[in-house]
Order: sequence, then structure tokens, then C-alpha cells
Amino acid sequence: MRLPSPHPERPPRVLVIGDLMLDRYLWGSCDRVSPEAPVQVVKVERETHSLGGAGNVASNLRSLGAQVSLLALVGADAETTPLPTLLQAWGVSTDGLVRDASRPTTVKTRVLAAHHQLLRFDMERTEPCSEAQAEAIVAALQLRAADTDVVVLSDYGKGLLTPALTRELIARCKRAGLPVLVDPKGRDYTHYRGATLVTPNRKEAAAATGLDLSSDAGITAAGRKLLAELELSACLITLSEDGMALFEASGEQRLATQAREVFDVTGAGDTVIAAVAMGLGSGLSLRDACDFANRAAGVVVGKLGAATVTLEEIARAAGPHTRSESKLRTQGGLRDEVARLRAAGRKVVFTNGCFDILHAGHVQYLEQAAALGDVLVVGLNSDDSVRRLKGPKRPINPELDRARLLAALSSVSYVTSFSDDTPLALITSLLPDVLVKGGDYRPDEIVGAAEVRARGGEVKVLPFVEGRSTTRIIARAAEDES
Repeated sequence: MRLPSPHPERPPRVLVIGDLMLDRYLWGSCDRVSPEAPVQVVKVERETHSLGGAGNVASNLRSLGAQVSLLALVGADAETTPLPTLLQAWGVSTDGLVRDASRPTTVKTRVLAAHHQLLRFDMERTEPCSEAQAEAIVAALQLRAADTDVVVLSDYGKGLLTPALTRELIARCKRAGLPVLVDPKGRDYTHYRGATLVTPNRKEAAAATGLDLSSDAGITAAGRKLLAELELSACLITLSEDGMALFEASGEQRLATQAREVFDVTGAGDTVIAAVAMGLGSGLSLRDACDFANRAAGVVVGKLGAATVTLEEIARAAGPHTRSESKLRTQGGLRDEVARLRAAGRKVVFTNGCFDILHAGHVQYLEQAAALGDVLVVGLNSDDSVRRLKGPKRPINPELDRARLLAALSSVSYVTSFSDDTPLALITSLLPDVLVKGGDYRPDEIVGAAEVRARGGEVKVLPFVEGRSTTRIIARAAEDES
């Protein structure tokens, strides 16, 4: 498998146009029935938010390393929702949002108890956008075309991508030489004619073609029909547990599913089209980009909700790995993962250390740190950093061994290393919700405390376990040898 390899100073530039939504999650417990009606009563314990629709496509692209612009229609109430904050957290500008005072911002609220969805209710209006709003979107496309590599149309049928506007956008992209990828909606696909690629799922392709896709022959017939009638360069039909089917003029290619475990298929289509766009923008062929998207989908369906994936996760999924190895991250990859987790409402805890010889005191300390939030990130001193701090005979265990031992602990979510004498740069990059240090420090003495507090985070000091230390273990071993 070929992975996109974007140059850090020139990542793929993708313009996403479509229906932006806010996904709202109410998490709670359910242990009784209402006395008012035969319905369950959910005691709401926390609320989280994430980007939905075209926003989920944009966050997937950012997670993969693309530069993203977003054009979307929102209500006049958008500023009072978490949408601007979520977009900014992902590094997506809000300059391309067209506001409509006559409609609310689309919000999908899901009520969950024990990780099971009990109910969903939607706040939305889906009438077509006005002619003036459509003209604003076209003008914004024209303005951004010269700085764009790929355009994605994310159609959720919420009123922005009307047939007339969609046809105009595709025509403008073709004249500008830009590939345009469409995640389609509805039964009538004629307004997608001339696109580079459409990515319906099995049910959507069946509705659009009127064919039965329960057999291989039906899938082939549907793919060829869409390819020919819509004058597409390619059609990619996603088939859930059966993988994907890619149709081009040169023939058909089946891509077997890459999912190791399917936990939630919500938003998988967003991940697919984002990954194809990322691949094409990075110079991959269409077939390689679709293979990459297939593997990205295999990772994302193992996560809860409309999630994102990183290049590191896809690379690890492509080969054999252990659960503990999946926790080892580079600083860049971890920064993107922490941003996603925070956007999903997860509380991120950070601590750091050498952890040269892992012992019971370390284990207890890390368990206590993990209890302060949802995710525990451990910053690990590199071998050179340990030598500068502890002397030329340290560390006893090399960096990779220390990282793997930490990752094997159930309390630890992620491990990353840093080469500086202090973790200040790493802390500043991640900006955790809780910064934890062990020992007898005063909170204001802890490296990174000011930066974390400035963002509204907490700083905690946990006592070390008496009589447990790496230095003591090394000294005892030396005594035994003598």
C-alpha cells in the first residue's frame, strides 16, 4: 500500500463544500422508567460536541495532514454554538461560512447510556438555499480555486447543494482543472454529471440506479451504470463488510474490507472521501487513493461516533502490531489525536518522566493520574535526555523498551518521547486539560504549569510511593553484585 507523503510545507490543499452540522452527544445513565409515560429516563452526566457532515470531512482531512478550506451554509445562531470553536480547534477557518438568518444551524443530538444510542433528534431546516447564497458559494470557489488541489462536495441533503448549484460548481471545477469528488445524496444523481468521482454506499447506489446490489452482478451493473450515465472518471461504491468496488473506464476493482473490528460505522463515508481527496492531492493515482481510503475506513469503524484517523494509524493497521505498539505516537501525530479527543469532549491528562526501570510505584502513580481524566498521555525522556539528567550510565533500559513497557499498562493511553531537558515544548503543543507531576513539588514549580493554567487547565501533584524508586533498585542490585 502507498501512503500519501505530503511535504510539510506544501500539504494537499482541499476545498470542502457542503452541509455543515453539529453533532451533539448527551451521555448519561438509565435505570428507571418515567412515571409520566412508558419511556426510559436518562440522567444526563455530560455533553460533548463534534463536527458533523461536511465538518467531519474537514476534520478527517486535517487529521490526515491536509490543508483545508470549508464553504458551508449555517444559521445566524452559528456563533452561539460550539461550531466556531470546533473548527478553530481543527485549524479550519470560519471565513467560508455563509449565514442564513431564516434557518437554524443543523444540530443532531444523540442521547446515549452505557454507550448505546437511545434516541436522536434533529434541529434543522432543509429548504434550498437562496440564489444570493448560491452565488456567494460560487464566488468563494472562484476566489480559492488557484490555491486548491482537490474539491469535495459533501451533500447531506440539507439545502446547500441544490441541483443548480452543484452543476455550476462541477462545471467551474472542470474548467479550472480541479478534480471534484462527490459524496452523493438522494435518488437523482443527474446533477453530479461530469464529476471526477462519486462515492455512494450500497443503499445509496441501489436507490440511484433502481438495481438490486445484493449480488456481485448487481454491484457491477450499478457501478457501470453510474459511470456511464453520469460521465464520471470513476465511481466508488462502499460495501460495508464487503469492502469497496471501484469502477473506471478501464474496468472494475474490488477492495476487500480492512476492518479488524467494526464498532461504529457512523461517519465512515466522510472518512472515505476525505482519504481519497488526501491521496489525490498528494499525487497518488486514483486506484492507490481508493486503496488508501479503504484502509482508512477500516480504522475508523473501530472507533465510536464520527471519528477521524491519522496516517500513523493507517500505517500501523497495514501491518502486524500489538495493542501496546498502537499507543506509541510521534509528537505530531499525538498533537492531532489530542485535538480530536478534546473536540469530542474527552479530558486529557499529561505526565512525564524517565521511567527507566518500571516499578510498582510508577504503576500506582500512573493509575492515579489516569483517574483524573479520560485519556492519559505520558511524555518519555529520550535516551540522550536521560543521560543529561541522570548521568552517563543511565538509562538502564533504552527508550523503545521503556516506551513499550509504559504502553503495556492499561492506565496509559498514549506514549511519546521528547529530547529536550524538559517537556515544555511538548506540553505547549498538546495543552492538556490536566498536568500531573509526582513528588513534593509546589504546583507553580512544575514545568508547563503556567501554560496549562492559561488555557483553563489544572495542575495536580501526586505523592510518590514511599520506598519505591529506580535509584533504590539500582543501588540494591549493585549491593547484591558486590
